[in-house]
Amino acid sequence: MFLFDANWYQIVLKFEKPMLITVKILKRVKLKNVSFMILLLKTCIIFGQPKVIIIDPGHGGKDSGAIGINRLQEKDVVLDIAKAILKLNRFVLDDKFDIYLTRYKDTLISLSDRSRLARGLKADIFVSLHCNHAENSNAKGIEVYVHNSYSLFTKEAIELGLSIVNESTQKLGFKKRGVKFANFQVLRETVALYPAVLVELGFITNTDEADYFLNPKNIRAIALAILLGIINFLNTGL
Repeated sequence: MFLFDANWYQIVLKFEKPMLITVKILKRVKLKNVSFMILLLKTCIIFGQPKVIIIDPGHGGKDSGAIGINRLQEKDVVLDIAKAILKLNRFVLDDKFDIYLTRYKDTLISLSDRSRLARGLKADIFVSLHCNHAENSNAKGIEVYVHNSYSLFTKEAIELGLSIVNESTQKLGFKKRGVKFANFQVLRETVALYPAVLVELGFITNTDEADYFLNPKNIRAIALAILLGIINFLNTGL
C-alpha cells in the first residue's frame, strides 16, 4: 500500500504581519516506513501571549483502551504521541506554546478530572488523543470528533479538527475519515469553554496502522502532524 508523505523545510523571514510559508516536495512512501527525518517542521509565527494547549492522552492505568494487533495498547500509543508533542514544542519551537498533558505516565485519570484540569489552566485548545478499533481489520484512517451540540466554539472546534485531519492525511498518508459529531464526556464538559476535539489516530486493529505505531520515528511524525494542525488553526485566526 503506497501513500504520500512530504519533505518540509523552513523559510525564516520577517513580515509586518504574520504569515505561514511552506515548501513541499511530495514523494511516494509506505505508510509503515514513514521516516520522521523527512518531515521537518514548517515555519510558524505566533504573536501575543502563549496559547495554553491541553493534550489529553486517553485511557491509562487499568483502562488500556483498545487492544490491537501484536497486543498494542491504545493507552500506550497515545501517551507516547502526547509526550512527543511536548518534546517538539520544547526543542523545536522553543516552548512557543504552554502545553500540558492530562497524564504524564500510565495512570487512570477520571474524565471529569481531565476537564477540570483544562478549565483550571484556562485552556485555549483541548485535544484528546485516542486510537480507533474495529471488528473489520480493513477499517483504517483518522477521524476527529467535536461535540454534537452548538456552542460559541463549535465552528472553531470543527476548523481545528479539519486542520489536524488534513495535516495527518496529506503529510502522512492516512485515510481521511473527516470530522464527526458525538456526545463524548470530555467534549461535553469543555464545549462551551474553548475549541475541543477528540482525535481517533488510526486503527490499531489494522495491520498497516498498528505497525506504523510500533516505530518511534512514526510516533514523532504523527505528533508533528497534530502540532502543525494546531499551528495552522491558530494562524488562521490571526
